Amino acid sequence: MSRKQQLHRPGPQPGPPGDDTGCPILHVDMDAFFVSVELLDRPELRGRPVVVGGAGGRGVVAAASYEAREYGVHSAMPMSRALRLCPQAVVLPPRHEKYSRVSAAVFELFRTVTPLVEPLSLDEAFLDVAGAGRRMGPPATVARQIREQVREQQGITCSVGVASTKFVAKLASTRCKPDGLLVVPADGVEEFLHPLPVAALWGVGERTEESLKRLGLRTVGQIAQVSLATLQRELGNALGNHLHELSWGRDPRAVVTHTPEKSIGAEETFDTDIDDPETIRRELLRLSEKVGARLRGSGNAGRTVSVKLRMANFKTITRARTLREPTDLSRVIYITACELYEAAGLERVRLRLVGVRVENLGPADQAPRQLALGEPETGWREAERAMDQVAHRFGSGAVRPAALVRRADHGDGSDDGDTR
Repeated sequence: MSRKQQLHRPGPQPGPPGDDTGCPILHVDMDAFFVSVELLDRPELRGRPVVVGGAGGRGVVAAASYEAREYGVHSAMPMSRALRLCPQAVVLPPRHEKYSRVSAAVFELFRTVTPLVEPLSLDEAFLDVAGAGRRMGPPATVARQIREQVREQQGITCSVGVASTKFVAKLASTRCKPDGLLVVPADGVEEFLHPLPVAALWGVGERTEESLKRLGLRTVGQIAQVSLATLQRELGNALGNHLHELSWGRDPRAVVTHTPEKSIGAEETFDTDIDDPETIRRELLRLSEKVGARLRGSGNAGRTVSVKLRMANFKTITRARTLREPTDLSRVIYITACELYEAAGLERVRLRLVGVRVENLGPADQAPRQLALGEPETGWREAERAMDQVAHRFGSGAVRPAALVRRADHGDGSDDGDTR
């Protein structure tokens, strides 16, 4: 069994939930979210191995149904490998706008339960339901109601972990997937944690797992029995202390309703390596348009623009420039990205990936703005906001720069633009 399969192996599915006293933290995780949303429009594919992602030579898996996972297919896997493992899989291109709409509806439901919602991604969140008890009942009852309403309103399923801490709640939701509910009683945390593999602990990647195995530590319980001094000596003070605390289920972090965004970006991997500067610039334009729209949609502006350039030999370089004032304009982002690309001296070098990112974010309405000499008071900013409104109503492809209208779709569809 692979490391990933061990981490996601379903745990025991109890009949009635365990004692949820002192367990106000819920971790709600949609089951195979992208695939589940796609199956709403393609019900004939239910029960079959379905993969969402780019179908090109360099496409990657964005999500896999549980039927596909039985063959070892998982997210972030190269699509070529996924299809070797499961040749009969049905591959569907991602539709991020639809996923965002369903996600927004699910999170709106969460916030009717409690204002203390901490999003982790489009399809998972922590909820602190301590204040919902008088209105909705104890945590396990709240969890059941959330699962029922997600199914009734959106036609998809979710798994919920209920625990005294965020760390244990997240592990619980993983262990009861798919479509499960698992309560880890406050006095049963050690019993739940200690049989798990060390890879279940946050912060244990493959290298740390190997270091722990060299010490003979293969379960969380074994880590718990090792002295803190030994862990710190072998793994460093910070990581050693972190794993020692988690092995006993100690996680003092509260549910945080809003984490300020640090950066907004998007990138594209090409099907074939490209050394044509004009094609690269068109791609930088497309990505800049996407990043600018996301900035304006989030109400942010940023001062630092960076480009990511990955060559055919996988060597990757980044170049960044800090602007005189924050911007949310796609045009400014694009001009800066092109200048960074040209300054990198890679205009005749074959590239397999390009990316654009804006950092040092802050509220756009608080950003100083000074008109350049002769610049009209209305212009690009108003035009781009008008484009945002059209895109919101008719879809992202309804209006775009002329340079992109006849652009051939040479990407693999695996654009993994992200917000961090």
